[in-house]
Amino acid sequence: MTTSLDLAGRVALVTGASRGIGYFIARELAAAGAHVIAVARTVGGLEELDDEIKAAGGQATLAPLDLTDMAGIDRLGGAIHERWGKLDVMVANAAILGVIAPIGHVEAKVFDKVMAINVTATWRLIRSVDPLLRLSDAGRAIVISSGAAHSARAFWAPYAASKAAVEALARSWAEETRNFPLRVNAVDPGATRTAMRAQAVPGEDPQTLPHPSEIAARIVRLASPALAETGLIFDARRERFTAYRMPE
Repeated sequence: MTTSLDLAGRVALVTGASRGIGYFIARELAAAGAHVIAVARTVGGLEELDDEIKAAGGQATLAPLDLTDMAGIDRLGGAIHERWGKLDVMVANAAILGVIAPIGHVEAKVFDKVMAINVTATWRLIRSVDPLLRLSDAGRAIVISSGAAHSARAFWAPYAASKAAVEALARSWAEETRNFPLRVNAVDPGATRTAMRAQAVPGEDPQTLPHPSEIAARIVRLASPALAETGLIFDARRERFTAYRMPE
């Protein structure tokens, strides 16, 4: 991957852009020249992002959207097509933790919400923007996952299952599009100083973790038109790609 990133004239969509890693990914994409479509439920966070991007000379379009609104995700794809006629970068970042609890203690409504936002909404977004990414000369899809998808730690079952599912979606999508300019990769950001991490591990000293801006700066390289890799996992903490393996 190239260390410098030029996305001038490109259109990038980021979900979960109002805070955390998504906020800083959006800011980095705009700094590289992309017009950023920032999607989140929290309007205040989006407006703060918009102010920062514009103050730095960048461009953004705010798209307040609750990702449980599946029809709204469909409409978003249609609106992008009408205005830009294509999409160059998609970052599926939005997710929720749910609860850290024994699997038998997880309430059905909590499990359903984790799956709706982390998995179903990601699939719906892919479905909505896949045709637009194929219209780009170098479409790039970045799906934010987690090491939990593979460690499957005790008490993390809903979140771990949801991230394993989105990785499977990304892998299948990458295989379907290998003969196209589109590149699809998952990302393991590693433990990062975010509100979700604080919720999951409340006793941890956040100062021992990298700031989300640091992790975002590594992840945005996957938006480069020069990227060749597809169907892999990018380990953001180690700054390297890793391949999937069959069970042994």
